Amino acid sequence: MSSMRRTAWIAVALVGGIGLAAPSWAQAPRTDVIWARHTTQTITLDGVLGETAWAQAESVTVQYPGVTGLNAGDPGSGWKEEAGILAKDKTFAKIKFLMKDNQLYVAFIVRDSSVGGSADFNRHDGLLMSIKDHRDPFATIHGPVEYFYSWWHPEDPSPLAVGKEPGFRGYWSTNDDLTPRTAEQVQAWDGKTKVRGGVSNSDAVPDSNYTVELRFDVGMMGYTPSTAGGDIIEWNLSIYDCDWLWPQLPRFSANRTWWQSPWGNAMWYNEVRMYAKNSVTTSSGPVPSIGPEVRIPSAGGYAAPTVDGQLIEPVWQTTQHFDLHYVADGDFSIRDTYPGVMKWRAGQYQPPVNGGTAPVIDPGDARIKWFFKGDSLYIGFDVNDQVVQSHPILDRWDGFIVTIQDTAHSPTDHNQIPRRLGFHVDPSKPGNVAADDYLAYMRDTTHTARLGLRLKPGTTIDTTGTSADQGYTAELMVNMRSLGFPAGLGSKLMWIGIDMLDGDSFPVITDSYGTRTWWGREYENECCPAGAFFDPNSFVTAVEDEAGAPRRNALIGNFPNPLTRFTMMKYTLAAPSDVTLEVYDLQGRLVSHRQLGLQPAGQRQAPFAPGNLAAGLYLYRMKLAHPASGAQTGELAGRMMILK
Repeated sequence: MSSMRRTAWIAVALVGGIGLAAPSWAQAPRTDVIWARHTTQTITLDGVLGETAWAQAESVTVQYPGVTGLNAGDPGSGWKEEAGILAKDKTFAKIKFLMKDNQLYVAFIVRDSSVGGSADFNRHDGLLMSIKDHRDPFATIHGPVEYFYSWWHPEDPSPLAVGKEPGFRGYWSTNDDLTPRTAEQVQAWDGKTKVRGGVSNSDAVPDSNYTVELRFDVGMMGYTPSTAGGDIIEWNLSIYDCDWLWPQLPRFSANRTWWQSPWGNAMWYNEVRMYAKNSVTTSSGPVPSIGPEVRIPSAGGYAAPTVDGQLIEPVWQTTQHFDLHYVADGDFSIRDTYPGVMKWRAGQYQPPVNGGTAPVIDPGDARIKWFFKGDSLYIGFDVNDQVVQSHPILDRWDGFIVTIQDTAHSPTDHNQIPRRLGFHVDPSKPGNVAADDYLAYMRDTTHTARLGLRLKPGTTIDTTGTSADQGYTAELMVNMRSLGFPAGLGSKLMWIGIDMLDGDSFPVITDSYGTRTWWGREYENECCPAGAFFDPNSFVTAVEDEAGAPRRNALIGNFPNPLTRFTMMKYTLAAPSDVTLEVYDLQGRLVSHRQLGLQPAGQRQAPFAPGNLAAGLYLYRMKLAHPASGAQTGELAGRMMILK
């Protein structure tokens, strides 16, 4: 594990290996989740759906555009007229889910009076799906694998043949109508369709519906739903519906309706979380309720903090937190602490800087804290950074991008509008912080957000990398009513992602780099934000820091040691203290003196750069003083070797 990493903690109930939040408050059912019940019955892929297990399966209805004009479920679902013509025969589909061992079975009953396809994209009926790739737990991004089952036949010389069946495209296929799929591709997924009432590619007799049975070997994608702990399959669906093309009549239309995400090969908006475990079967009774990924506590009796970036109020010392850390050493264990699918929806990226990607010697490292009070969300950012800088290029910023869904719906795709609330370090702005994107509008125009940033002691903003910084802290307050929430926060379910930007620059410009590390999603309009519940029955209370609140002051050591350019002093504080770092040579002469400032209790760290000090052995001590009286309360001593 990286020496800079801290153990992550976040409040979420875990039941049987899957994040099932205990119901501490009445909560509206989530519309992005479903259970796939286990069955022992053999399912024959014939499109008939004759097995009794299908009658016991969980199901969802996807409609265009829905009975009330709304989508199939927030935050990502929507619909679109692909031909610019309002649908005459609107999509109405019922979808059912079963699991047998590691085989996922999905059944579709799609009401449609005109079924068929063509060689032209968007002029066809069919199903576009994706499953997120869990095969490599150490991947930096776990992207989607596309499954496309449709009457789109661009290579086939007879795409309009009456009675033609849908074909397979995407990752586990040849993507060629004329080339048979391999045995491995068929094992990965297979299916069968029945058109009822009429036949495909003919409107001589109106159809009534078509039924589909699909089987996915999710074990081939890294999932283990048949285990006692179960798994959460990340899935999404888009239903294409083209009508009255055979022959084309004035009633012609082409549209698409999706559940959470419209594409199979791109991560847009959100996803369906499909829960499965071997104890949830077709005969086990009601399925367990599925709560949010996280519950945000209420500040309760705590006073609202002053949003100045300091994070010194008691509420910040005791509220929940989780950690973000850019992985430069291949150890992704911090992500395993994230709840639900968040360990898979965490990611990182290093964009090219100055023509390349230099080694990341100071990985981005931050602790994120949050709570709500009234109708406002408060987020605190505690960032450890040895090189705090300001730069005009986003890829080299120090800052954050917080994305939250506005409950209003977009006019184009009819999904909730994601808002990008960004900020970055900027010495030309008041308080050394620039509000970006929609946050600037909320802070400066509607006055429904506040932002503060404070540099940690000894930190300077530059792009030279010649002085060792400690980092910065920041505070963000967002009035959720400005994002469409009613007074009292309504359903109290918020969709959020947090992305840390970390740029480090050095005198040799090719040593400079930038990174992004995210929890949930990197940017707005991407998959997949966390479902966060403003829980009025969960209150900010004292929680243990790290593996437990330290009982004493202790020096952990400095890393690396020996050192050349930087080292990081690590220590624990039993109580908030003013900290001073002194460095001595072997003759007892004081060669460096730094005020590290007021620091909260818990595990802490402070960077040190040797500057012009000669190579050799040095002694250091950290003096601890009571914040109010100034009386010395402790002293920590260590040694380090400087190499040149």
